[in-house]
Amino acid sequence: MHYSTLGGTGIHVSSLCLGAMMFGKWGNPDHAESIGIIHTALDAGVNIIDTADVYSGGESEVIVGKAIAGRRDDVILATKVSSPMGPGPNQRGACRRWIVRACEESLRRLGTDHIDLYQVHRPDPATDLDETLGALSDLVRAGKIRYTGSSTFAPSAIVQAQWTAERRQRERFVCEQPPYSLLSRGVEADVLPTCEAYRMGVLAWSPLAGGWLSGRWRRDAPGLSSHRTRTMPFRQTSAHYDLTVPGNQAKLDAATELARIAGEAGLTLIQLALAFVTTHPAVSAAIIGPRTAEHLHSQLNAADIVLEPAVLDRIDRIVAPGADLNPDDAGYNAAVLSDPARRRRAAAR
Repeated sequence: MHYSTLGGTGIHVSSLCLGAMMFGKWGNPDHAESIGIIHTALDAGVNIIDTADVYSGGESEVIVGKAIAGRRDDVILATKVSSPMGPGPNQRGACRRWIVRACEESLRRLGTDHIDLYQVHRPDPATDLDETLGALSDLVRAGKIRYTGSSTFAPSAIVQAQWTAERRQRERFVCEQPPYSLLSRGVEADVLPTCEAYRMGVLAWSPLAGGWLSGRWRRDAPGLSSHRTRTMPFRQTSAHYDLTVPGNQAKLDAATELARIAGEAGLTLIQLALAFVTTHPAVSAAIIGPRTAEHLHSQLNAADIVLEPAVLDRIDRIVAPGADLNPDDAGYNAAVLSDPARRRRAAAR
């Protein structure tokens, strides 16, 4: 297993980060089996686990907490806040009131007294960024979290957070977690260079494009479907796999061609996909999200693969650098675009 520093923190993290989104009712409801998968990953040299309070309504954090009991000092533990945790309007977001409460609840579920990396899961346009950073800074000083980070922030928001932290003497985000894969390369244009400029670590989520790069999704494969469409509660999940969407058709074509490149290089498509993500100099680790032990083993053997320049050049000809084949895979759509009231003048009275 290869290790690199997480931005400028001095923390060394494995090139593969174990994502825990599929542990619990969203993926694998068997706690014992999920704990076994976590232990296998740790035994293989993975030293960072990423989860979130919203994953399976907190169940993922409970499973992770059980798994790391007795091994806490060996694990860089990351979790996230801001996604809805209940029907109430104040059970979500990045305001001080919710961050403090959510952190306490995550600590309880995880069975630990501190979180190594506490990340804002998505930007919260309703909350002043200084309030968010102030609350996180207080949690750092209280010893409940060690570092703070962001997830799926636009480049402008990343810069704003860095400048706000400097001007207001807040703890700064040391890490960003963007979507990045062979099929979704949009972050190469601005997000990754911005992270490099501020010496932020990068934990890349969905390096297998939500299963599109597992090797199953190809032109000649019958009955294509995803387990996630049956277990995950988000409306966007079904659209992500809808083959009537032109962007998904483009992904299917690209996945078929990329599988051919992988085979000719003596690799599986999974190995090619993970090695591609970890090749980028800004990326600290690729987040893998296995649901089964079989999934984990197929991904662990990609940890030390280095792709030849000729292979990377062939990839660029299939999916252009900085391109997202399906724009919906960018992970976050700015509120100013989704809410018409924020981009239209009020009618004259």
